[in-house]
Amino acid sequence: MLRPACALFAAWLLAAPAAAQPAPFPGDFRVQDIPANGATIHVRVGGHGPAVVLLHGFGDTGDMWGPMASELERDHTVVVPDLRGMGLSSKPAGGFDKKTQAGDLAGVLDALKIQRADVVTHDIGNMVGFAFAAQHPDRVTRFVLIDVPGVGPWEEILKNPLLWHFRFGGLDMERLVAGRERIYLDRFYNDFGAHPERITEATRDHYARLYALPGAMHSSFAQFAAFDQDAIDNRAFLANHGKLTMPVLALGGDKSFGNTMAEVMRAAATNVQGGVVPDSGHWIMDENPKATVALVRAFLDAKPR
Repeated sequence: MLRPACALFAAWLLAAPAAAQPAPFPGDFRVQDIPANGATIHVRVGGHGPAVVLLHGFGDTGDMWGPMASELERDHTVVVPDLRGMGLSSKPAGGFDKKTQAGDLAGVLDALKIQRADVVTHDIGNMVGFAFAAQHPDRVTRFVLIDVPGVGPWEEILKNPLLWHFRFGGLDMERLVAGRERIYLDRFYNDFGAHPERITEATRDHYARLYALPGAMHSSFAQFAAFDQDAIDNRAFLANHGKLTMPVLALGGDKSFGNTMAEVMRAAATNVQGGVVPDSGHWIMDENPKATVALVRAFLDAKPR
């Protein structure tokens, strides 16, 4: 069950006009809250057929995937969680390393009696997806990572001044952001989008309300603080299990990571196809959802290479 504050917020969302949210999910999707691995994961499920999981990143929740879910539900069972600590999932004290969150995903799929799935991810979702695929390669049929590598030279990445937020955390930082979640999130939408004007005021307000929920911003800072441990875990995955062997599509926004996504992922997977989302920065489902959906659909429909 959701905690009372989250339950009230969920009811408010359902009653709010459609303009107050990102592109909605199809009406036949159901919502459930699944206890998994010490957290309660808020999940949207719809469609019929082989399973596909959609994982969001920071600045979004599972709500980002409405247009993708609408397309894929025609011939897939579509599973869309909110990561722990984000959206309407519970806000536990810890467990924000991506290895632990891969356990959350395993628990969700077990509860839904899904053994194997395609996995489509964005941003921090890429890191959770990689940890899941590395630990459970038999459960991932195909893997799509979009704009932010799930693995990489984090020591160098963390030196980029644009990415100061990875080291921004702690009680004082949380106090600075409290009540100013919209201001904080706008920085990401504006600085990392090629077309920030395509991220509507309604969408920005929607996510600001979700990130203002008790514990949500603390959890978001914890996602970033876990990156050092994630780098250690990723090296161990590769050393102990080798590279991923399932088909991988690495997509980057053409004004963001672009072809670098595929270059980085080839260090961690043997069967990598690259691609670029045109006319888009980081926020692919807001900036160019049509092209993103088409690229993912073509990869999922293709025969294994």
